[in-house]
Amino acid sequence: MKIRIDEINDKPKLLVFEELAGSFPTLQELADAGECEFLRPIAVELSVWREYDHIRVQGSLATTVRVNCSRCLSGFDSELRSVFTMIYMKRKQELQDEDEIELGEEDLVSVVYDGDEIDFAPEIAEQVIMEFPLKPLCRENCIGLCATCGADLNAGECGCERGSFNIKFAALKNLKVEK
Repeated sequence: MKIRIDEINDKPKLLVFEELAGSFPTLQELADAGECEFLRPIAVELSVWREYDHIRVQGSLATTVRVNCSRCLSGFDSELRSVFTMIYMKRKQELQDEDEIELGEEDLVSVVYDGDEIDFAPEIAEQVIMEFPLKPLCRENCIGLCATCGADLNAGECGCERGSFNIKFAALKNLKVEK
C-alpha cells in the first residue's frame, strides 16, 4: 500500500491489490467493536501520476461487510464500493501564522506527505468508512421490532396490541386547540 515518490512520473501507474481489513487499524477497531464483519478483502485499484507540484491518485475499492439492520437488528450483507480522487502534496516546511485559512476545493481532497514514499492505507480506510450506511436497513420496507415484546415483525405479527396511540404523547390526548 506504499509507493516510492521516485517511482511516480507523469504517466499513470496502475496499482491493484487486495488487503484484509485487519491491515487497517481503524477498520479492525470497527470489527472488534462489533459494528461489522468484513466478509472479503478490500479490493483496491489505484492510478497514480505526478501532476504539476502534486501527485494525483484516482482509485476505486470494493468489499462486502455484514452489518446489523437498524430496525430489526438482523445481520445482512452489504456491498461497499467507492470511487475517489486524492491529491498528495509535499509538506511545506514553513508554517503560516494566520488564524484562519480558507480551504479551496482541492484542499478538501488533498493529503500531505513527508519523506520518500506515500502510504495509501489511511485514505483507503477512510474511504471504506465513508461508504458505511449511517442507518443500515436489511431492506427498504423493514418493519422492525415490536416495541412491546421485541419480536421481529418482518417474520409475522406477534399478537401484541398496537394502536395508533403513542404513549409518549398521552398527556396531549385531550388537548383542545382553539383557533
